[in-house]
Amino acid sequence: MSQQFTLPSSSRLERDARQMHASTHEVRPGEIALGVVIGRTSEFFDFFVYGIASVLVFPALFFPMVDRLTGTLFAFAIFALAFVARPIGSMLFTAIDRRHGRGVKLTIALFLLGGSTAAISFLPGYKVLGPAAIWLLAACRIGQGLALAGAWDGLASLLALNAPDKKRGWYAMIPQLGAPLGFILASGLFAYFVGSLSLADFLEWGWRYPFFAAFAINVVALFARLRIVATEDFGAMFESRELRPVSVIQLMRAEGGNVLIGAFAPLATFAMFHLVTVFPLSWVTLYTHEQAVNFLRIEMVGACVGILGIMASGWIADRINRRNQLALSALLIGAFSLLAPRLLAGGPTGEAIYLLAGFAILGLSFGQAAGSVSSNFSKRYRYTGAAVTSDLSWLIGAGFAPLAALGLASRFGLPAIGFYLASGALCTLVALTINRRLRLNT
Repeated sequence: MSQQFTLPSSSRLERDARQMHASTHEVRPGEIALGVVIGRTSEFFDFFVYGIASVLVFPALFFPMVDRLTGTLFAFAIFALAFVARPIGSMLFTAIDRRHGRGVKLTIALFLLGGSTAAISFLPGYKVLGPAAIWLLAACRIGQGLALAGAWDGLASLLALNAPDKKRGWYAMIPQLGAPLGFILASGLFAYFVGSLSLADFLEWGWRYPFFAAFAINVVALFARLRIVATEDFGAMFESRELRPVSVIQLMRAEGGNVLIGAFAPLATFAMFHLVTVFPLSWVTLYTHEQAVNFLRIEMVGACVGILGIMASGWIADRINRRNQLALSALLIGAFSLLAPRLLAGGPTGEAIYLLAGFAILGLSFGQAAGSVSSNFSKRYRYTGAAVTSDLSWLIGAGFAPLAALGLASRFGLPAIGFYLASGALCTLVALTINRRLRLNT
């Protein structure tokens, strides 16, 4: 590519970055895929570090004035703040993207994400600062949510759009691999410190290391993604695919219906997401004698099964299409909802089956959750539409899932989580049915 090529939407800062990378080779789909996986892994690492700490650390450190169950529910309420902040973050960072370019937006977002997560590692507890400690924790969590919205770089959409026609499902699942990889990293770190330290040492300083490590991981992810984003070839591909940011208001006026369908279509997936990761850890630590370190290790094995499920989803989706794959996964989640309460109450063996089966089904569902409906957007709105749809689907389906699941199960028993999962599966099937009818009528 000629070094004279200049993108009309590039800012001066982004053009300077491209000049620094002008001698690099052509960006290939494999490099885009690697950048996507590294970026998503860092984001989900931050996500799961907070989620695990909400169970193992925050009730004792920030909510010692209440019983452990109430403290965990309070921690889950703060956990939800990031999902509430994400749509606001999309509006803020879309403006930055339009004015200064993707590279600048991504740099600010990832430093905010890593900084907010690392800042939690330095927070004193309630016994030192009183209520101010809780407010600071909430502020850091909001910072994480804003940054997660800004970390949207469009790589996943670009990867899907450049995929061969008969491999769209396979390419769509690649970004989703970051979730189980991030979970394995976060769970592994916590399992190490929980298993190696006394409870007093873990609550005093051991839990802080995973949060502090997040900053280093985000810096690595930033450079891996900027290496692609700041090249002329990457910019040219974005322009040729018309993947340009538009204001959220413009998006909602033009294609608000697609946003709403896209937000509800993966509801079963995102409800399932927390009911095999964060929620069961809270239930086991609160209501059984199972050791947290052992349960975390089983969850890590389950995440490996989830990786296989995500890969299988790509193969299946390329044969029955992504929407049918998501519908099939919703039916599987509905079936799992009938067995989940009995398995989770079945002791160590039942818990292991719950996790392994749950992660397998989650992988099949989550692998196609992002791209199944985003193709509805026209080219002009696809870049911002995919980002906003993702924000809303996480908010509706996952943001309050640990809080709702633990609250319902503690009050009505484990069968309540079965009804919770079944309702998510029903919403997914309804949204996909509406989407299909709209496509047939257009």
